[in-house]
Amino acid sequence: MKHLLLIVTLLFVGLSYSNDKKGDNINDPFPKEKVVKTEHSVEINGRDIDYTATAGTSFVFNKKHEKIGNIYYTAYTKDDAKSDRPITFAYNGGPGSASVWLHMGTFGPKRVVMDKEGFMPTPPYQAVDNQYSILDLTDIVFIDPVGTGYSRAGGKGTNKDFHGTWEDIETVSEFIRLYLTRNNRWSSPKFLAGESYGTLRSAGIAYHMGQNLGVNFNGIVLISSVLNYTLDEFDHGVNIQAPITLLPTYTATAFYHKQLGNRFSSVDEAINEAKIFAMNDYALALLQGDNLSEEKRQSVATKLSELTGLSKDFILLNNLIIDMGQFVHNLRRDEGLTLGRLDSRFVTEEVDAMEQPGYRDPSYMAIHGPYTETLMDYMRSELKFESDLVYHILGGGVGSWNTKDLARDSFDMSRKLRHAMLRNPSMKVFVANGYYDMATPFFSTEYNFSHMGLPKSLQDNIMMTYYESGHMMYIRKPDLIKLKQDLNDFYQFSLSK
Repeated sequence: MKHLLLIVTLLFVGLSYSNDKKGDNINDPFPKEKVVKTEHSVEINGRDIDYTATAGTSFVFNKKHEKIGNIYYTAYTKDDAKSDRPITFAYNGGPGSASVWLHMGTFGPKRVVMDKEGFMPTPPYQAVDNQYSILDLTDIVFIDPVGTGYSRAGGKGTNKDFHGTWEDIETVSEFIRLYLTRNNRWSSPKFLAGESYGTLRSAGIAYHMGQNLGVNFNGIVLISSVLNYTLDEFDHGVNIQAPITLLPTYTATAFYHKQLGNRFSSVDEAINEAKIFAMNDYALALLQGDNLSEEKRQSVATKLSELTGLSKDFILLNNLIIDMGQFVHNLRRDEGLTLGRLDSRFVTEEVDAMEQPGYRDPSYMAIHGPYTETLMDYMRSELKFESDLVYHILGGGVGSWNTKDLARDSFDMSRKLRHAMLRNPSMKVFVANGYYDMATPFFSTEYNFSHMGLPKSLQDNIMMTYYESGHMMYIRKPDLIKLKQDLNDFYQFSLSK
């Protein structure tokens, strides 16, 4: 349990936790459901899409049908659509993150304007019509789980009813069930779309709703997937998977920052060599541990230096294992720079780059302000949804997280995804990976999927895509465009008979 809590804390900094029984709901008694609808239009792929935006709150009920909280959501539905139009339920991760990133970064009809490469523009920030939205493919419902956005525990509920791996899966599933019922969408093709921890949530929801509620999904979209937290856990002398599966990301990052000389002509060439070394000589060396010969130890350290841009002496000092914190702080340490975790293309200056308590991810710092400002303005000015509650973008409403049931699954939710795919063999899975994502490394995801034990027919249901950016690959304009093209193919693939 402690391992996942540590990882969650590292994944999204700044989480705090309130022990009050009803969260930070300022209204007493528990508020009524609130729904605001507005009419809009957006041009996507040269076609005008007229749609209705619904911003509102929906009660969550326990098994006794008692109100235990409410979930804030934003739904976009195409006007005059046929009854068989697909519907996608989308959310971000954390746990503790609102759905703002997928909502305002890629899927929704509005998007935050960033620099072409995804770097932060000069404030004030703006949102524009998103011609790369998936609204031409599917209706979309963005969900803020309790403790994020405007969603709160209340009534007969407390934070403990929501803030845990299976508590979260079951209550978000309950929202989806209720939305399908109230909006007569049970016969629609159904999709889930999650980012980061939201990918773990998606695997759990597909399993839970299929097993217990009879709801099968046509497809699942996993953005920056993390289904098995143990793969990313550095435990020197015990877990050798993390250093092995992170190595290609180190190599891609070192190539981007021009720390590998002229050895490689492209990032793909560099990554391919790192993969081969990682799964062969490097893996064999780490398996031998202290029994590794000195000659082999020296040769492996030399190769690691060539692939990471770090000095051979530093690598030997760390016994051939470089954890993520060491890498981001040391690659450009001589310049006083540290790298981003969500996107290692980003850098920031630090007085002492090795002082962990002072570390601030420069890639998160670059997106936090623009996404917060534009979303808050957009909700009031265009969606006409008004509330004096704090909108928890990231952290603030979620802290302590119950992982005891996740431990039962050995921290590996891919087992539940495998079960859901076996139960529903027509379900397709889309996996988007960023080369420069240190939070959910792409090679770790490849490793996880290649060890799920799926029959060949179900392996063919998985579509892997790659982007030359990080965790939120869509902040980079060329990758936003590529992601939309890839999703066009995926929805067509998922809906084909």
